[in-house]
Parts: sequence; structure tokens; C-alpha cells
Amino acid sequence: MSEQIIGRVLLVDSSLRFRDAFISGRIGRRRSADEWYFVQRIGVQQHSQVALPYLHRTEIEGFLLLLPVRHVPEEFYFKLKVMFKNDEADGFLKLNMNRIGSFFQACFKNSWAFHKLIHLACTSEQYNPWPYYHFTGLLRPAPMGQKRGVPNTIAKPDYAFRADGISEAEQLARNINEIKVLDDNEIESMRTVCKLAREVLDEAARVCEPGITTDHIDAVVHEACIERDCYPSPLGYHQFPKSVCTSVNEVICHGIPDMRKLENGDICNVDVTVYHRGFHGDLNETFLIGDKVKEDTRKLVKVTYECLQHAIDLVRPGVRFREIGNVIQKHANAHGLSVVKSYCGHGIHRLFHTLPNVPHYAKNKVTGVMKAGNTFTIEPMVNAGGHNNERWPDNWTAVTSDGKPSAQFEQTLLVTESGCDVLTARNTGRPWFMDQLEKSYSSD
Repeated sequence: MSEQIIGRVLLVDSSLRFRDAFISGRIGRRRSADEWYFVQRIGVQQHSQVALPYLHRTEIEGFLLLLPVRHVPEEFYFKLKVMFKNDEADGFLKLNMNRIGSFFQACFKNSWAFHKLIHLACTSEQYNPWPYYHFTGLLRPAPMGQKRGVPNTIAKPDYAFRADGISEAEQLARNINEIKVLDDNEIESMRTVCKLAREVLDEAARVCEPGITTDHIDAVVHEACIERDCYPSPLGYHQFPKSVCTSVNEVICHGIPDMRKLENGDICNVDVTVYHRGFHGDLNETFLIGDKVKEDTRKLVKVTYECLQHAIDLVRPGVRFREIGNVIQKHANAHGLSVVKSYCGHGIHRLFHTLPNVPHYAKNKVTGVMKAGNTFTIEPMVNAGGHNNERWPDNWTAVTSDGKPSAQFEQTLLVTESGCDVLTARNTGRPWFMDQLEKSYSSD
């Protein structure tokens, strides 16, 4: 083994789940509080000065992120000795932290002001788990609240019992390659779960105001699900950490609820899916936050909803699923907007996501013809700028590449003999943003 000092270390909360780093990996404790092991391929940039964020000794599971040393106050430096075992591709990296007295005594007695700054980072604009990632817009992540539990009395989908969150039933369905036609009993179950999903979204809609965190929206959705004997379908699905998706401003979809407060002028999409007695119901709406949403952003929200309505008007037996994208893109382009191509609508019933795939853009090549008894979602994502997108390093949050806002609306539909039923429709017949617009204009 060779030994060298590559940097200095600062301790930071382990629950932040950092992923991007020069050195990263799962960590575990060995023998004493001063010894840590990374069991992952190690790569260290020569001559780089790095600092490991502070890790409470009682919270030793998670990811580590390396930060530039210039961001670390001198009094929090610790020498970091690294020992490499070069004869193994995935060798062990041993970190010996030579402490200057007790860290906690030094932190509290000598440098309380900075200690408080670190531990208040959860609510600070300076919080950034990915300092080397170039954000496309103004939105920044904030720390997440705790993962919420579901009582054992509530029935759960198969993926909720797997650490990787993968649905075995969905994997098996891929081999069948056919679009399911539901029988009468299954259709009735879909009507029930979709009605419950709508109730849950309406609960979330009532709290979408400036000053509310998206984590609070997650709490409202989670509790509303539990009250209705439902499992929040996103929770644990492919390891998604929350019970609902909240996508703010330039976030297209799959935003993770966190402690950031919604601001007057934001838009926020809330995507709810619930699981009840073996079936999923899925819908989402984009909400105007406060009365300062820009006029062009209001137009974006309005046109996106119109795109969904034009697509719904098309649904009936005999129509090809590929035609949905034609009407959506035509309407969006007519208003100078673009349609996201990376994400699509999907079949839904006993499975969260299955056939058919329902692209929202024109000239797509998806196969399949609508039949009475099919249930699926249409959920166009429309951008104020270009259609290109990327994901944050959390591997979930999809954002516009140009940082411009994006809006989305979604309904779960049932194809009937004469057309379709919107199973997740609001009882007033119109989305919440129309109420918000009416209220906003009447107060001007």
C-alpha cells in the first residue's frame, strides 16, 4: 500500500445523498469512528485539493461529495490520509481522520457561527449538492424531508417490496407485447381508483400557494392517500423517494419534493398516482403560484391544457395511438411552443406503466389501435422554448435545456364504444388554473 495526503476534510449531513464526486461510493463503519471504507472504484485527480462534507458519526450510510477546499473554513480542516490497495480494481480506500481535539467541542465552542451556518444549509440558497453541475435555469434543489412510511394495513404494489423498486409484473408484461382490454370488473376498479386519485390531487391543489414547500405538498398527498386506503404509487417506484412528483418552472417532470418554498410567480405541476385494491390511477395539473405569474407563462399553461383537450377529443375505437401526437404538436407549434419528445403517456391499470406508449409529438412511429376497454394516460409536456431536455444528477428531475418554463396536464382515459371517459376528470369540468386565472383577473 502507498500512502498520500490528497486533501482536507469537513463534516456535512449524510442524509443529503450526494452522488457526483471525484471520489464516491457506499460507505460503512469499521472498528472505530475514525475509519471509513469505500467499496467502489476510486479515481483521484492528481494535485486536486478536495474536502469531504461533514458526516455525523451516527449517520454513516449514504454518499459523499467532494467540495473545493476554498469553500471550507480553516478551523474545520482535518488531514485526510488515503491508503490505496492497488492490486484490486475495486479496492478499499481507508480514510484516517486525524482530529484536532474533539470536532464537536471545536464546532460548538469555537466556531458556533459557522456550525450554525452549515446546519441551516437545509434552508439556505447556498445549498447545492452538485457544485460541478451546470444548471440550465434559476431553480435549485433543496434538501428533502424524510421518506414517509405507509401502514401495513394498506395494500402495496409489487415494487414496494423490492429495494430496487422494479415491478416484476411490468417486466413480464413487456414479453407479452399487447395492449390490455379491461373487463367490466376491472373497469369499475379503474373508475374507483381514478376518482380517489382526483380527490388526492384536489387536496394538493388547495395548498399550492407562495411560501409552501413542495415537501409539504408531498405530505398532504401522502396523508390524503393513507386516508383513502391508497398507496402513493410513486413512492419507491424505481427508488423514487417521495409520494408525488412536483415540477417547478423549468422542471418538465419527475421533480422530487424538497424544502424549497414556492415563490409568487412560480408554476408548479403536481403529478399524483394512487394504488388502490390492485389498480393505479394517474393525473396531474400545473398550478399558478400567486398572482405574479408572467403573461407568457400563463399562456404556456393554458395552451398545454388545450393540447390535452384536443388529444382527448380524438380518442375513440379505431384511432391509432400515433395520431395523438399530431394534434398536440400542431396546437403547441401554432402558439410558438414546443413538445417534449423524451417522455410519453402510457397504459395504466394493474400496472403503473405499460403499453400502449403514447408519444405527444407528431410523426411518431408508435404502433397500436385504440379499442373499447383500453385505459391509458395522455400527458403532454410543453415547453416555452425548445423541446430538448436533460436530467439533474439526482437521475429523476427532467429540466428544459434552455432553462425556460415547462407545463404539463394529464388524465387517465377509458376508451368506450362511442368515444372515451375521462376517469380522472374534476367535478367542475375544468382544471384548477382556470379558477386561479379567474381569481387573479378579478382582483386586478
